Amino acid sequence: MMILGLTGGIGMGKSTVAGMFAEHGIPGFNADEAVHRLQAKDGAAIPAIDAAFPGVVHDGVLDRAALRSHVLADGTEMKKLEAIIHPLVRGGQSGFMEAARREQKRAVLLDVPLLFEGNAADKMDKTIVVSCPRALQIERVLGRGLPLADIEAIIARQMPDAEKRRRADYVIETGGTLAQTQAQVTRIIGELGL
Repeated sequence: MMILGLTGGIGMGKSTVAGMFAEHGIPGFNADEAVHRLQAKDGAAIPAIDAAFPGVVHDGVLDRAALRSHVLADGTEMKKLEAIIHPLVRGGQSGFMEAARREQKRAVLLDVPLLFEGNAADKMDKTIVVSCPRALQIERVLGRGLPLADIEAIIARQMPDAEKRRRADYVIETGGTLAQTQAQVTRIIGELGL
């Protein structure tokens, strides 16, 4: 089973591209979605987050803005949060991989925003970076309701797009039409013999 690692900065189009791979029968594990489940009301990470960051959880519900204000400004606090979240996400990913092997999938796509930053790229057979112009990236994330200052802080914490592009086996440009993005996905699947 081939393991494809998908990454890219916030708002670059990872989820859209992962969906396109899924349409070709290549299932994906989305680390961001796993984090959202862990941080949902009474999610598995909530007790540890509540203990580590007093005041950000109320009645089992995480105040995401309050948590962001703690961790985006302080690298030590971010590492504390990552120490809670990352092992839980890895556990979910392991379960996904085991199920894919049992089902004899020809390939899987692991959507990992910090693929290079977290040194997970070495575990992938091929790495794919999604990329678009910065102005479009910011426009997309503003559409999610995040304040510009938070978006800039998130982007600043991530590896620069140019470096991700340099390290990747494949780059998918997502600044054009969906059909153009789909054509790139189809080409990669063909080149990989999937």
